[in-house]
Amino acid sequence: MKIKTLLLLLIFPLAVFAGKPDLFLLKNYDEKLDVVGWVMSEKLDGIRGFWNGEKLISRGGVVLNPPKYWTQNFPNFPIDGELWTKRGDFETVSSIVRRKKPDERWGIVSFNIFEVPNQAGGILQRLMILQDYLKQNPSKIIKIIEQIPVKSKQQLNDYLSKIINKKGEGIVVRNPKTAYQTGRLSSALKVKKYQDDECIVLEILGGKGKYTGQMGALKCQDKAGKIFKI
Repeated sequence: MKIKTLLLLLIFPLAVFAGKPDLFLLKNYDEKLDVVGWVMSEKLDGIRGFWNGEKLISRGGVVLNPPKYWTQNFPNFPIDGELWTKRGDFETVSSIVRRKKPDERWGIVSFNIFEVPNQAGGILQRLMILQDYLKQNPSKIIKIIEQIPVKSKQQLNDYLSKIINKKGEGIVVRNPKTAYQTGRLSSALKVKKYQDDECIVLEILGGKGKYTGQMGALKCQDKAGKIFKI
Protein backbone atom coordinates (compact mmCIF):
# COMPACT_ATOMS: atom_id res chain seq x y z
CA MET A 1 0.00 0.00 0.00
CA LYS A 2 1.47 3.31 -1.06
CA ILE A 3 1.93 5.80 1.79
CA LYS A 4 4.88 7.78 0.43
CA THR A 5 2.75 10.89 -0.16
CA LEU A 6 1.73 10.95 3.51
CA LEU A 7 5.31 10.46 4.62
CA LEU A 8 6.39 13.42 2.52
CA LEU A 9 3.81 15.58 4.27
CA LEU A 10 5.11 14.45 7.65
CA ILE A 11 8.77 15.15 6.85
CA PHE A 12 8.33 18.73 5.67
CA PRO A 13 7.67 20.65 8.91
CA LEU A 14 7.06 24.40 8.51
CA ALA A 15 7.39 24.02 4.74
CA VAL A 16 6.65 26.74 2.21
CA PHE A 17 4.00 25.69 -0.31
CA ALA A 18 3.86 26.97 -3.89
CA GLY A 19 0.69 25.18 -4.96
CA LYS A 20 0.54 21.57 -6.06
CA PRO A 21 1.94 21.19 -9.59
CA ASP A 22 -0.26 19.59 -12.24
CA LEU A 23 1.70 16.46 -13.17
CA PHE A 24 1.18 13.18 -14.97
CA LEU A 25 0.72 10.12 -12.76
CA LEU A 26 1.20 6.41 -13.37
CA LYS A 27 -1.39 3.66 -13.55
CA ASN A 28 -0.63 0.01 -12.82
CA TYR A 29 0.52 -2.19 -15.67
CA ASP A 30 -1.77 -5.01 -16.82
CA GLU A 31 0.05 -8.04 -18.24
CA LYS A 32 -2.72 -8.45 -20.81
CA LEU A 33 -1.71 -5.15 -22.41
CA ASP A 34 0.61 -5.27 -25.42
CA VAL A 35 3.29 -2.62 -24.90
CA VAL A 36 5.62 -3.66 -27.72
CA GLY A 37 6.65 -0.42 -29.41
CA TRP A 38 6.47 1.52 -26.14
CA VAL A 39 9.54 2.63 -24.17
CA MET A 40 10.63 1.49 -20.71
CA SER A 41 12.85 2.91 -18.00
CA GLU A 42 13.77 2.23 -14.39
CA LYS A 43 11.36 3.61 -11.78
CA LEU A 44 13.62 5.36 -9.30
CA ASP A 45 12.75 5.27 -5.59
CA GLY A 46 13.45 8.90 -4.76
CA ILE A 47 11.35 12.03 -4.32
CA ARG A 48 9.59 13.56 -7.27
CA GLY A 49 10.78 17.03 -8.14
CA PHE A 50 9.25 19.58 -10.51
CA TRP A 51 11.39 22.47 -11.75
CA ASN A 52 9.00 25.18 -12.95
CA GLY A 53 11.72 27.23 -14.60
CA GLU A 54 12.45 29.16 -11.41
CA LYS A 55 11.86 26.95 -8.36
CA LEU A 56 12.15 23.30 -7.40
CA ILE A 57 8.85 21.98 -6.06
CA SER A 58 7.79 18.60 -4.66
CA ARG A 59 4.80 16.67 -5.97
CA GLY A 60 2.82 17.93 -2.97
CA GLY A 61 3.65 21.57 -3.70
CA VAL A 62 6.45 22.09 -1.16
CA VAL A 63 9.12 24.55 -2.30
CA LEU A 64 12.49 22.80 -1.92
CA ASN A 65 15.70 24.65 -1.09
CA PRO A 66 18.72 23.20 -2.89
CA PRO A 67 21.98 25.19 -2.80
CA LYS A 68 22.41 27.76 -5.58
CA TYR A 69 25.17 25.77 -7.29
CA TRP A 70 22.83 22.78 -7.56
CA THR A 71 20.40 24.57 -9.90
CA GLN A 72 23.12 26.30 -11.92
CA ASN A 73 22.42 25.94 -15.66
CA PHE A 74 18.90 24.66 -15.04
CA PRO A 75 16.59 25.59 -17.95
CA ASN A 76 14.01 28.38 -17.89
CA PHE A 77 11.36 25.84 -18.92
CA PRO A 78 9.76 23.11 -16.74
CA ILE A 79 11.33 19.69 -16.24
CA ASP A 80 9.92 16.82 -14.19
CA GLY A 81 11.87 14.00 -12.59
CA GLU A 82 13.16 12.21 -9.52
CA LEU A 83 15.49 13.51 -6.82
CA TRP A 84 17.63 10.45 -6.22
CA THR A 85 20.90 9.17 -4.79
CA LYS A 86 20.92 5.39 -5.24
CA ARG A 87 18.60 2.40 -5.03
CA GLY A 88 17.01 1.78 -1.64
CA ASP A 89 18.03 5.19 -0.32
CA PHE A 90 14.67 6.99 -0.07
CA GLU A 91 15.13 7.90 3.60
CA THR A 92 18.44 9.62 2.87
CA VAL A 93 16.98 11.65 0.00
CA SER A 94 14.01 12.73 2.11
CA SER A 95 16.27 13.80 4.98
CA ILE A 96 18.32 15.94 2.58
CA VAL A 97 15.57 17.71 0.68
CA ARG A 98 13.31 18.40 3.69
CA ARG A 99 15.80 20.78 5.31
CA LYS A 100 14.89 24.45 5.09
CA LYS A 101 18.60 25.29 5.09
CA PRO A 102 20.45 23.10 2.56
CA ASP A 103 23.60 21.26 3.56
CA GLU A 104 26.51 19.68 1.70
CA ARG A 105 24.64 16.39 1.21
CA TRP A 106 22.78 17.91 -1.75
CA GLY A 107 25.99 17.10 -3.61
CA ILE A 108 25.02 13.42 -3.77
CA VAL A 109 21.50 14.12 -5.11
CA SER A 110 20.90 13.99 -8.86
CA PHE A 111 17.82 15.19 -10.74
CA ASN A 112 16.75 12.37 -13.04
CA ILE A 113 14.39 13.63 -15.72
CA PHE A 114 11.58 11.60 -17.27
CA GLU A 115 9.41 14.44 -18.65
CA VAL A 116 9.65 17.89 -20.21
CA PRO A 117 6.15 19.30 -19.69
CA ASN A 118 4.16 21.32 -22.21
CA GLN A 119 6.50 20.62 -25.14
CA ALA A 120 5.37 19.29 -28.51
CA GLY A 121 5.77 15.71 -29.72
CA GLY A 122 6.00 12.38 -27.93
CA ILE A 123 8.11 11.65 -24.88
CA LEU A 124 11.32 11.06 -26.88
CA GLN A 125 10.93 14.36 -28.74
CA ARG A 126 10.21 16.20 -25.49
CA LEU A 127 13.29 14.76 -23.80
CA MET A 128 15.35 15.69 -26.86
CA ILE A 129 14.54 19.35 -26.17
CA LEU A 130 16.25 19.05 -22.79
CA GLN A 131 19.12 17.05 -24.28
CA ASP A 132 19.77 19.80 -26.84
CA TYR A 133 19.62 22.42 -24.08
CA LEU A 134 22.18 20.54 -21.97
CA LYS A 135 24.63 20.40 -24.86
CA GLN A 136 24.87 24.17 -24.62
CA ASN A 137 24.32 24.40 -20.85
CA PRO A 138 25.96 21.38 -19.18
CA SER A 139 24.77 20.29 -15.74
CA LYS A 140 26.30 17.65 -13.51
CA ILE A 141 23.01 17.44 -11.62
CA ILE A 142 20.50 16.84 -14.41
CA LYS A 143 20.40 13.30 -15.82
CA ILE A 144 17.98 12.23 -18.54
CA ILE A 145 16.57 8.79 -17.76
CA GLU A 146 17.23 6.37 -20.61
CA GLN A 147 14.12 5.27 -22.49
CA ILE A 148 14.54 1.76 -23.92
CA PRO A 149 12.31 0.56 -26.79
CA VAL A 150 10.20 -2.46 -25.82
CA LYS A 151 10.68 -5.15 -28.47
CA SER A 152 8.97 -8.05 -26.69
CA LYS A 153 7.23 -9.00 -23.46
CA GLN A 154 10.16 -11.27 -22.62
CA GLN A 155 12.54 -8.33 -22.94
CA LEU A 156 10.32 -6.29 -20.59
CA ASN A 157 10.21 -9.10 -18.01
CA ASP A 158 13.97 -9.61 -18.25
CA TYR A 159 14.58 -5.90 -17.71
CA LEU A 160 12.22 -5.87 -14.73
CA SER A 161 14.04 -8.84 -13.18
CA LYS A 162 17.38 -7.11 -13.76
CA ILE A 163 16.19 -3.98 -11.92
CA ILE A 164 14.62 -5.95 -9.06
CA ASN A 165 17.80 -8.01 -8.64
CA LYS A 166 19.70 -4.74 -8.24
CA LYS A 167 17.28 -3.77 -5.43
CA GLY A 168 15.42 -1.35 -7.69
CA GLU A 169 11.73 -0.47 -7.32
CA GLY A 170 10.46 -1.47 -10.76
CA ILE A 171 10.09 -0.02 -14.23
CA VAL A 172 7.86 2.40 -16.12
CA VAL A 173 6.47 1.83 -19.62
CA ARG A 174 5.17 4.71 -21.72
CA ASN A 175 3.58 5.12 -25.11
CA PRO A 176 6.13 7.23 -27.02
CA LYS A 177 3.48 8.67 -29.34
CA THR A 178 1.35 10.25 -26.62
CA ALA A 179 1.40 14.05 -26.40
CA TYR A 180 2.05 15.63 -23.02
CA GLN A 181 -0.87 15.18 -20.63
CA THR A 182 -1.44 15.49 -16.89
CA GLY A 183 -3.43 13.31 -14.52
CA ARG A 184 -3.32 9.53 -14.20
CA LEU A 185 -2.55 8.14 -17.64
CA SER A 186 -3.21 4.85 -19.41
CA SER A 187 -0.16 5.62 -21.55
CA ALA A 188 2.22 5.70 -18.56
CA LEU A 189 2.30 2.54 -16.43
CA LYS A 190 4.34 1.27 -13.49
CA VAL A 191 5.51 -2.33 -13.63
CA LYS A 192 6.50 -4.08 -10.41
CA LYS A 193 6.79 -7.64 -9.16
CA TYR A 194 4.15 -6.69 -6.61
CA GLN A 195 1.83 -3.84 -7.54
CA ASP A 196 1.10 -1.15 -4.99
CA ASP A 197 -1.98 1.00 -4.52
CA GLU A 198 -3.08 4.17 -2.78
CA CYS A 199 -5.20 4.73 0.29
CA ILE A 200 -6.76 7.56 2.27
CA VAL A 201 -5.20 8.01 5.71
CA LEU A 202 -8.03 8.34 8.22
CA GLU A 203 -6.01 8.57 11.41
CA ILE A 204 -2.44 8.49 12.70
CA LEU A 205 -2.40 6.15 15.70
CA GLY A 206 -0.03 6.60 18.62
CA GLY A 207 2.50 3.97 19.63
CA LYS A 208 2.10 1.78 22.70
CA GLY A 209 4.46 0.63 25.42
CA LYS A 210 8.02 1.74 24.74
CA TYR A 211 6.74 3.46 21.58
CA THR A 212 4.40 5.78 23.50
CA GLY A 213 4.69 9.29 22.13
CA GLN A 214 5.70 8.06 18.68
CA MET A 215 3.66 7.27 15.58
CA GLY A 216 2.49 3.68 15.88
CA ALA A 217 0.37 2.92 12.82
CA LEU A 218 -1.77 4.45 10.10
CA LYS A 219 -5.50 3.79 9.88
CA CYS A 220 -6.33 3.74 6.17
CA GLN A 221 -9.20 3.18 3.75
CA ASP A 222 -8.69 1.79 0.25
CA LYS A 223 -10.68 2.53 -2.91
CA ALA A 224 -13.10 -0.30 -2.11
CA GLY A 225 -13.89 1.19 1.30
CA LYS A 226 -11.95 -1.39 3.30
CA ILE A 227 -10.42 0.04 6.49
CA PHE A 228 -7.13 -1.40 7.78
CA LYS A 229 -3.96 -0.47 9.66
CA ILE A 230 -0.43 -0.22 8.32
